[in-house]
Amino acid sequence: MKRFFRGAAIVWVALRYGLDGLVLTSFQKPWLRLLARIVSIGRDLRAPRGQRLREALERLGPIFVKFGQVLSTRRDLLPPDIADELALLQDRVPPFGSDIAIATIERAFRRPVDEVFVSFDRVPVASASIAQVHFATLRARDGTLHEVAVKVLRPGMLEVIEKDLSLMRMMAGWVESLSADGKRLKPREVVAEFDNYLHDELDLVREAANAAQLRRNMEGLGLVEIPSIFWDFCHPEVMVMERMNGVPISQVQRLRDAGVDIPKLARDGVTIFFTQVFRDGFFHADMHPGNIQVSLDPATFGRYISLDFGIVGTLTESDKEYLAQNFAAFFRRDYKRVAELHVESGWVPASTRVNDLEGAIRTVCEPYFDRPLKEISLGMVLMRLFQTSRRFQVEIQPQLVLLQKTLLNIEGLGRQLDPELDLWSTAKPFLETWMLEQVGPQRFLRELRAEAPHFAQFLPALPRLLHDSLQRRSNDVQQRELLALLREQRHTNRLLQIIIYCGIGFVLGLIVVQAIVRVAVFR
Repeated sequence: MKRFFRGAAIVWVALRYGLDGLVLTSFQKPWLRLLARIVSIGRDLRAPRGQRLREALERLGPIFVKFGQVLSTRRDLLPPDIADELALLQDRVPPFGSDIAIATIERAFRRPVDEVFVSFDRVPVASASIAQVHFATLRARDGTLHEVAVKVLRPGMLEVIEKDLSLMRMMAGWVESLSADGKRLKPREVVAEFDNYLHDELDLVREAANAAQLRRNMEGLGLVEIPSIFWDFCHPEVMVMERMNGVPISQVQRLRDAGVDIPKLARDGVTIFFTQVFRDGFFHADMHPGNIQVSLDPATFGRYISLDFGIVGTLTESDKEYLAQNFAAFFRRDYKRVAELHVESGWVPASTRVNDLEGAIRTVCEPYFDRPLKEISLGMVLMRLFQTSRRFQVEIQPQLVLLQKTLLNIEGLGRQLDPELDLWSTAKPFLETWMLEQVGPQRFLRELRAEAPHFAQFLPALPRLLHDSLQRRSNDVQQRELLALLREQRHTNRLLQIIIYCGIGFVLGLIVVQAIVRVAVFR
């Protein structure tokens, strides 16, 4: 019954905000449209469709807000106006009670919160759809005190998520069956992707591991601070990390008044992103302004502070090689090679005409080369390529969609800080070094170093292995010679048997002939 009422409420909100018009435009049954109008009588559809969709998701609650946020990353599937509007969704979610947060902490660590922390601020400092954050003071094993941030998962999230996801799957099936436009948006695949994101974010130990990996990768760069993790106090429902003090990056005037070099800050953001992507293949994939601060502490003044590591992107060596060759061909305006790479990677059917795909890619890319470098958006180039490739039934890989979405975030953030930011000149050294490493001698040396420990295990045993190999080879030769002799002996034996049988037959034949002759003579 609860599921029925929840489903009815979702349908009513969808009709109230005119969302039926987004998926039923190609549906040709007038009675259904008339029913939608009657149920939602008095609705106001003067707002743009993207705004109405965003407001409907906010009305439906935290899970649908999170769904809209994830959906906004799939710009390869959405019209630009809807994707831009969904990108405005923020987790403006009321906090849950501090007594519930304390109960979650005590259940996770099996002791009172006063024994876990020296002090615990019961008023949360941030609240989102999945979790909320409290400040606290922690005594480490060596007795030192640490200011920490405690992230606590919202109670009952798994049950709520499973119920809403089941309804989303059902509605996705309706959308696909009722509308050709709906099929193009692949709603079932989008809901399945959202399911993966949510279940990953529900495990705070996974998020802590992401943070630890990024912190380790960024050590020595001197451009970004990532909180350290207190592993003794991490649980799937609770994560304790170093407390970070910074100014939200959206407060540009405050940063400028504090003496932060804003143009350098913009360039540093691009450097951090390209380092994570092209050097490490492991990048923070949720870098919107709400997750980024800037340090004003004298020891780390002007550095970025990254927060919230629930969503990260990864690139394999094959992903990097694919991107390297695409960028290299793009810079040479070799659009035919870009098209061939799509076919070679298996992203488009083998029957695709390369010339047709080449023409579509040229149409996307060529206009950008006539613009000043500072006006070229690498993220927009990737997005247009994805949208164009959809005509050729290209299956866009999720990790590359995350890359494109994050690149758009970085570009938008960088140009908000510095409208004169030249992304290409900032990124060019990384791209050149990266492509050289991917296709040049540096890659050979890097792979040789990676395999060196494996080879080192066998070096001490190399003489013995060589001796054994030669001995096996010698034994193999002897065995082959013996087999040859045996084959010859068998052949000789068969010949002897034939000769003997023939001789016996010949003798018997003579005896028979002689007997016949004698009989004839005596007659």
